[in-house]
Amino acid sequence: MFLGLVAHLAFWVVLLIGAHEWGWRRTATFVALWVAGYGGSGRLAAGGFLCGSWVAVLDGVLVLLVFKGDVRLR
Repeated sequence: MFLGLVAHLAFWVVLLIGAHEWGWRRTATFVALWVAGYGGSGRLAAGGFLCGSWVAVLDGVLVLLVFKGDVRLR
């Protein structure tokens, strides 16, 4: 559960960073993908075990798009 919360937090932070650069269309696309994953994963019915994984995939794509590649850790 904690990792899912971290994934959601990272998603919204990176999305806000990228929103300034992209405009509303790409930002709305990622929000729509997040909503589809939230609703489609059964989060409301079964505890949402797949929602964290879906958001983690979206996080990876967002990091690659926003930072134009991988993030350096040094």
